[in-house]
Amino acid sequence: MRSSTGRLPAALATAVALAATAVAPAAAAPSPSPDAGASSATGQGVTVLPPLPVRLGDGRPCTAPSGRTATGTTWAAPVLGLARAQRLARGAGVTVAVVDSGIAPDIAGLSGRVTGADGDCLGHGSFTASLIAAAPRTDSGVTGVAPGAEVLALRGTDARGVYSAGLVAAGIREAADRGAGVIYTGAALTDGHAELAGAVTYATGKGALVVAPAAPDALPEQDSGAGGAGGAGDTPPPNGPYWPAAAPEALSVVDFGPSGTRPDGAPTAHRPDLAAPGDAVVGSGPGGKGHYIASGSSLAAACAAGAAALVRERHPGLGPGQVMARLLRTAYPAGVPRLDPYAALSLDTGTGPARADAAPPARVPGPADTGSRNTALVVSGVCLAVIVLFGAAAAVVPRGRSRRWTPPGVG
Repeated sequence: MRSSTGRLPAALATAVALAATAVAPAAAAPSPSPDAGASSATGQGVTVLPPLPVRLGDGRPCTAPSGRTATGTTWAAPVLGLARAQRLARGAGVTVAVVDSGIAPDIAGLSGRVTGADGDCLGHGSFTASLIAAAPRTDSGVTGVAPGAEVLALRGTDARGVYSAGLVAAGIREAADRGAGVIYTGAALTDGHAELAGAVTYATGKGALVVAPAAPDALPEQDSGAGGAGGAGDTPPPNGPYWPAAAPEALSVVDFGPSGTRPDGAPTAHRPDLAAPGDAVVGSGPGGKGHYIASGSSLAAACAAGAAALVRERHPGLGPGQVMARLLRTAYPAGVPRLDPYAALSLDTGTGPARADAAPPARVPGPADTGSRNTALVVSGVCLAVIVLFGAAAAVVPRGRSRRWTPPGVG
């Protein structure tokens, strides 16, 4: 894992400043009704956004499109480094399935890129789809992580936005069969683990990466009808694991906020792989141009799903496990590693596929035949001996003849 000390605190400082001008007033102001559509601003010229409902409950009307638009950039964009990352990839050619409460058919920023958009009573599916893939707009600085990706809307909830293991598992399998490269779901369930784990394994085998939250957005006793974790209750929260995030092949994601920490009272995450912006984030409502504000790990998982789409475009040869490994190895080191899309796109992590044109292995020649070499040495030795003998004879014979072959001193 890379080391990049000093970068994140500066990014978070920028995020806090942006949140103070664009997001924090929405959280600090008295919560308006999620159904309110009137456009208004504070005395400082800051738009107050309505909170997205966590669940509707019986008898409550469907969430209406928001009449309030966030015009500035939200805190999450600079923390994720989206300006740099989107110069390298935008998710083009990648389909992200959103297995959630549905997607409204007329969301600004997603026009023409959503298949199966047949309505969204709760608004959660529309909100998370915009976090994943909404394109920039002239009237707003809010953008999705992968604004070039295609979106496939599939139901993982009933008509009121309540998840069930059967619907989520069926949605994951259908998404894989329909060629999704990334499958997102906001579900964090404590039941149906065998069914959900089987669906994740099936999708992985089809080449899709499943991304899901490591904790629910709110506990049942915390539900106040509007976004975020709500108030504390007397019933202790479940310990997890939460499915499908707990499946070994799934990418499990937890949220953090502008301060770099999770909000007080947030449900405890179960063994998250990765952390991403999810507290006080801004996304589209169920239809129209307006925005809502919301918090939760499901929103962090949506950001991670968008980043996975960027990686799949930039590195199309990677399988789902390799995409997940790249996101984790390039994450900013922390207690739970923090998503860094630009690093995931640009750094060499060693998680790429094997090269098809790799050089063949070197061939080492066998030992040389020593027979010819030995013969040559013998011949050379004989020739040298003959030369020496002739040289000696050339010196000795004339002297012998001059002495008539008698020993020295004789005669």
